[in-house]
Amino acid sequence: MTFERTTLIEYPCDFPIKVMGVNDVGLQQAVLETVTRHAPDFDPATTQVRASAKGNYLSLTCTFRAHSQTQVDTLYRELTSHPLVKVVL
Repeated sequence: MTFERTTLIEYPCDFPIKVMGVNDVGLQQAVLETVTRHAPDFDPATTQVRASAKGNYLSLTCTFRAHSQTQVDTLYRELTSHPLVKVVL
């Protein structure tokens, strides 16, 4: 039996990914390096960064040009495996 995943997303498309994690100097660098590795045309200067009310957490929204579901899935897996990352949406 073969399972085929269906998606409503048409590739290529601009794809925003939001990463939330511990407010640590290494978080932003790790996220930007990871996104750039999977989407070489990603411009880190377009990243939106917000701190939580108490400053303990950061959220980074990176919009990149996604070319396939595999690319997006691989990026999600790598980001969620980082120790400073708490949530990826």
